Amino acid sequence: MSEISRAAVIGTGTMGPGMGAVLERAGIDVALYDVSEEALERAKKGVEIARGVLERLGGEAREGGELRFETDLAAALEGADVVLEAIPEKLELKQEALAEWERHLADDAVIASNTSGIPITKMAEGLEHSERVIGMHWSNPPQLIPMIEVIPGERTSEETIAAAQALIERIGYYPCLLKKEVPGFVENRVLYAIMRECLALVDEGVIDAEELDLNVKWGIGYKLSVIPPMQLLDVAGLDIYESVAGYLNSDLSTEPGVSATITGLTGEGKLGIKTGGGMFEYSQDELAELPAKRAAALVAVRKTLDDQDV
Repeated sequence: MSEISRAAVIGTGTMGPGMGAVLERAGIDVALYDVSEEALERAKKGVEIARGVLERLGGEAREGGELRFETDLAAALEGADVVLEAIPEKLELKQEALAEWERHLADDAVIASNTSGIPITKMAEGLEHSERVIGMHWSNPPQLIPMIEVIPGERTSEETIAAAQALIERIGYYPCLLKKEVPGFVENRVLYAIMRECLALVDEGVIDAEELDLNVKWGIGYKLSVIPPMQLLDVAGLDIYESVAGYLNSDLSTEPGVSATITGLTGEGKLGIKTGGGMFEYSQDELAELPAKRAAALVAVRKTLDDQDV
């Protein structure tokens, strides 16, 4: 492929507006598509928030990037070198959508899915050009987390992999290439392993939720942001890890189901911030302030990490 100059982001829910803003800032023309004007009005607000965050992160915006909003699918896909799929996580829906998009695209256009775990091979079944389908799993919020998982399917071509990696590097992010598909890919597998053990400790009455968060934030969380797991093994010593893992691993949670803490709360209709309460309760003032406070903290941390070379 020649250098990507036009992109279409299909789906403007949680991730689409931030993805579009990042691509725009990298000098790429972007069409954000959704089925309704109402959805696009919400997306416009999301794009403005993402643009503000990107400005605070610094760095020069490349010339040439423009972002437009479309409810006409053919217009959104016209001339696109890459399509970023961000529609609901249902295999059949994604398969139908990809088959429809393929009819509008050049034969060498990349179709990249932001799925957080659906197999890319399954998504590409039945397509005429399944070799151009690849997973590009952004982390939320996409305007702040500069790592994107790259997940080839069984029929994804080397050219498609190279194009996806080049695009990610062009926007100033880190491509993380998986050697094969596994459920949940890598980021979510690690996250859910941590969540399972944390919830098990709360379920068993070892610690309460507030103290658990304190422990992780200022213990492993603070440390892992600078010294990631495989490097931490060398810091601690592989012999020490072998010794501790020898007795601790067998005692860690292997619960195949969902935590009783979670099922109890969801049964009461407590789903987290979206309902005003979940693991914790939130006042209206807290709900209004939290997004900006957390974005500011993430901006500060990313700037600090960007300045380091460790």
